[in-house]
Amino acid sequence: MKLQQLRYLVEIERHGLNLSMAAVKLHTSQPGISKQIKLLEDELGVAIFVRNGKRVTAVTPPGKAIIEIARRVLHESENLKQAAQDFADEDSGKLVIATTHTQARYALPAIVQRFSQLYPKVKLGLVQGSPTQVCQYALEGQADFCIATEAIGTFEELVMLPCYAWNRCVITPPGHPLLEQKTLTLESIANYPVITYDFAFTGRSQINHAFETRGLRPNVVLTAIDSDVIKTYVALGLGIGILAHMAFDPARDTNLRAIDASHLFESSTTHIGVPRNAYLRGYVYDFIEMFAPHLSRNVVDGAVHKQSQIDYDL
Repeated sequence: MKLQQLRYLVEIERHGLNLSMAAVKLHTSQPGISKQIKLLEDELGVAIFVRNGKRVTAVTPPGKAIIEIARRVLHESENLKQAAQDFADEDSGKLVIATTHTQARYALPAIVQRFSQLYPKVKLGLVQGSPTQVCQYALEGQADFCIATEAIGTFEELVMLPCYAWNRCVITPPGHPLLEQKTLTLESIANYPVITYDFAFTGRSQINHAFETRGLRPNVVLTAIDSDVIKTYVALGLGIGILAHMAFDPARDTNLRAIDASHLFESSTTHIGVPRNAYLRGYVYDFIEMFAPHLSRNVVDGAVHKQSQIDYDL
């Protein structure tokens, strides 16, 4: 049995049983993958996949268990490499963070700058995507961890570490009638075209829930995955915007005005998602603690290795 055979199993399952796509991902040939899987099945004495001619059509019941074990073995093999690298050179290496645009653009810059000054030999990478995508990146080993507000809780293989709570504001062009209103209400927002986040992003579910609870249906004329895009179209006069308060900077966004809306919507919590039982290098713990000071190395270790539960009221 070889680790490469286990990688083949995991990639075939990950690509919907498409051997051609798995071969491309692994930089090998489809016949080579088929041969190695057959050798593994012969060694184990069970069929892992159901075949129709040369096509793989399903995973057998024992195959499902074997693929899950293969995933864990590959995960631990990566932990071995990380542990060796940690002892070889504590202050150099690579840190890849998967996150959404809002976090990358507004929450992370100061932390990245501070981290880079402390660890100048660590190559830092930011991979952006939707909340679901960034969780997948962390699970597939393309990132050390992910940062997002939505979706992390739906991935059981990720440990959810709460970082900070935040809320929203409503943005308008200067001179908008809402700016004259003493108290902002959902009813007054519903009177205007609304530009906000795509449903998968940045607490959109809390926005929808607030309006639905009051029996209102906002006129959402445009959605985006990017706070800067929302601000651009509000400035053009297409509507008012609902976005994360952290994404509005009065010194920069001089062509817009913001109205606090935290009394209208439930707060959202941004989390870090770390694969269960992951081996984290020392500088990874330091980055996490810089981003969320309550997440010390002991706290993170206890959660990632199932020694404790994290339950903070943020």
